[in-house]
Amino acid sequence: MNEPNFIAVNIAVLTVSDSRTEATDTSGQILVERISEAGHQLAEKTIIVDDKYRIRETVSRWIADPGVNVVIITGGTGLTGRDITPEAIRPLLDKEIEGVGELFRWLSYQDIKTSTVASRALGGVANATFIFCLPGSTGACKTGWDEIIGPQLDHRNAPCNMVELMPRLLEQ
Repeated sequence: MNEPNFIAVNIAVLTVSDSRTEATDTSGQILVERISEAGHQLAEKTIIVDDKYRIRETVSRWIADPGVNVVIITGGTGLTGRDITPEAIRPLLDKEIEGVGELFRWLSYQDIKTSTVASRALGGVANATFIFCLPGSTGACKTGWDEIIGPQLDHRNAPCNMVELMPRLLEQ
């Protein structure tokens, strides 16, 4: 039986932070490295302050762009007053993928125990674009990519994966 070919997807990365710059954005850089190492394409990377309207503006542009298949957001998922990523993203989603946040917190529990309850990681889909919101720590981004997002963005992952649900890719 022939194994299916790898299908590269175009991924945009957004870091939500009031304090990070390109030089200090280790979480965003980890995601960019993981994307490249996996064989995917980086569509765009940017940093935006914790402002739900600026977040929505950027993510809405990516959702509307047929050249972006996946959006990964790091930061703004905690419980402080400035952490508003879930509130910014939920109204944009056609469907929330509850299992992303559930699995992230279960995996995170292995490392940080009950501190994981403060994580509001989530996943969803909007206009056939998959969106993942991860905490801003580098460790959280490694866990999110290595254990959830990376495997789900590999078309060879069985019994199912998110790439097979991306009609724009499968039409090529």
